[in-house]
Amino acid sequence: MNPTMNDEINYKNNPLNSVGLKHMLTELIDHYGFDILLAYLNINCFRNNPSLASSVKFLKKTDWAREKVEGFYLYSFKNLPKASYQQSQLPPRDRIIPDDQTVSEPAELSLEGAERLSKEREIRAAEFDSNSGPRNSKNSNADKISLRSSSQDNKEAARDSRNSPASPRRLPSTTENPWGIPKK
Repeated sequence: MNPTMNDEINYKNNPLNSVGLKHMLTELIDHYGFDILLAYLNINCFRNNPSLASSVKFLKKTDWAREKVEGFYLYSFKNLPKASYQQSQLPPRDRIIPDDQTVSEPAELSLEGAERLSKEREIRAAEFDSNSGPRNSKNSNADKISLRSSSQDNKEAARDSRNSPASPRRLPSTTENPWGIPKK
């Protein structure tokens, strides 16, 4: 059933409904602390001199970071089941949480778990990079340098051939010969 413009969409089951950014961050910081938030979210506002005020200021200005924190709030702190693919394409505040899904106890997170998760992400990123083609090959810098030097050589050769006495001189352009190419 697709909601039309006349149907009202029920956002009331979404835990982010009527929860401000400052209140949400206060809950997360009180329960997990800045260290765990940094370890799981890898957002620098939790690293460099972290405070509630500076984090709120940064997250208000940065949509991607705010959405990442809101997703963490929904699926780690409120411990909701994963969203469907279609719902995961929407920002967390716009997601419709089915009525049968209820908030659970916050997930137990640790720095060791974050470290393990980070290593898994690094492995997946390395696999992705190794499968993504020649741009990530070991010789990519050498290839770029050789391409640059060969293009410079080609430019110099073209410049030399224009100045060589064997090359034909261009004539002044006329209406019959706008490019000034000599006739044979």
